[in-house]
Amino acid sequence: MTIKLVCIGKTDSTELKQLIEMYKKRLQFYIKFEIEVIPDLKKAKNLDENQQKTKEGELILSKVQASDFVVLLDEKGKEFTSVGFSEYIQKRLNSGMKQLIFVIGGPYGFSEDLYKRADSKLALSKLTFSHQMVRLFFTEQLYRAFTILKNEPYHHQ
Repeated sequence: MTIKLVCIGKTDSTELKQLIEMYKKRLQFYIKFEIEVIPDLKKAKNLDENQQKTKEGELILSKVQASDFVVLLDEKGKEFTSVGFSEYIQKRLNSGMKQLIFVIGGPYGFSEDLYKRADSKLALSKLTFSHQMVRLFFTEQLYRAFTILKNEPYHHQ
């Protein structure tokens, strides 16, 4: 299986990039993990909120295959503990799917078409984080999930 994180816009912070890269590298010991960054929309200031969500949704959907399991990282999604998230990942691994895609939307969230296509919604927290921070938090939690599944000492109960 491949796990892919799809997100809109590049990360500007060198420090965040380094931390994300560190967890991405660690994840390679457990699973094929990729981050696909879709460039920010050009002339987004000329678009209203719905137009921007629609265009971003089209770009995201162009990266998704019919057989992919798509999870939106959405504030209204299901919340898990780290152990619960590791169990969620294990269920996906056991299902035999080829690709599990997690999606971080743009500044206004997701288009209706993307909500319709999604197989699941997951919330990292009730708090709101910048899209750049979400990449780091998600990547770290995914790494944590695999260490839990392998009974490694990274996560403490």
